[in-house]
Amino acid sequence: MEPAADASDVVVIDGSQGEGGGQILRTAVSLSAITGRPVEITNIRFRRPNPGLRPSHLAAVQVVADLFGARAEGLHVGSVHVRFEPGEFSGPLARKVDIGTAGSIPLTLMTVVPAVALSGNSLEIEITGGTDVKASPTIDYLRYVVADAYRSVGIKFAVEVLKRGYYPKGGGVVKAVIEPCRSPPPTAEFLNGRAVPPRIISVCSQLPKHVAERQTTAALVALEKKGIRCKSYTASYETAASPGTSILVYCTSDLGGPFIGGDSIGEIGKRAEQVGREAAERYLESALAGAAVDPFLSDMLVLPLSLAKGTSRYRVARVTEHLKTNLQVAGMMTGCRHEIVKESESLHQVIITRG
Repeated sequence: MEPAADASDVVVIDGSQGEGGGQILRTAVSLSAITGRPVEITNIRFRRPNPGLRPSHLAAVQVVADLFGARAEGLHVGSVHVRFEPGEFSGPLARKVDIGTAGSIPLTLMTVVPAVALSGNSLEIEITGGTDVKASPTIDYLRYVVADAYRSVGIKFAVEVLKRGYYPKGGGVVKAVIEPCRSPPPTAEFLNGRAVPPRIISVCSQLPKHVAERQTTAALVALEKKGIRCKSYTASYETAASPGTSILVYCTSDLGGPFIGGDSIGEIGKRAEQVGREAAERYLESALAGAAVDPFLSDMLVLPLSLAKGTSRYRVARVTEHLKTNLQVAGMMTGCRHEIVKESESLHQVIITRG
């Protein structure tokens, strides 16, 4: 894909702006690899309790750097400054990565997938780490919601969970196959918030199977109280190094949306019923508002749509700081323009234009 601007110009991004999290780094590095523009990120996670790069951030950037033969500075845990100068994609076409902790596999993949696919390349990658951890989408959200939405804009990837990984030991293993996107992503209109029957996937590990079943039941009850029936649901037991649970309530459609998911994970002292209700409530926020995209997916769509020539639009129930920050970063990297229009108290339209 051709650079958005002179590739010799280094884009300097303040990592403490907006929500100030790791998403700024991930978006900047992915877009740097795709466009060929060098980038410098300062003040990374500066206001967080543990500032700088954490193992999952480091793993994500290091993989992209290796794949694209990048010159990278500041790649160590705790670093608050990274300079990334991409080269040409050189593979290898298969890769194994161990985050070394319960660091998020989904967030690592969300850096690697667009960088590889939108530069017209393919990759098989196996990552060891956390599949369902705090401050991250669950691996099921990634493979059932994000993968479907990305497919609509030309990015195809498949995820297989070989083993679950929870805090504190991690040890989850995920295999992903990323296909090349041979042309720029098409513009998209995700405006259709029509009702689509949801599905539920509930999992537990090193705990009685009834924990996963109770999560499912609680989610079903919460949905039915709002007049939404779910006929497709599962509760399963899977292997993991540490005890843990997760649940996803979701629906997808390739007819302009919706692409909506609500997930939640178990924690010590958190009852299974609370986990199930939490996931259902996150789903209901978007479903009841008639949104086509949920608040978490809304910022993940910014990266591919910032490269699409023309105007893309999607409706979301809530505008997050993650979304606003990602729009700012993408604008700096690709030259895209954005606007958020409030349509009602519970519905907003995000508009992204490039070219």
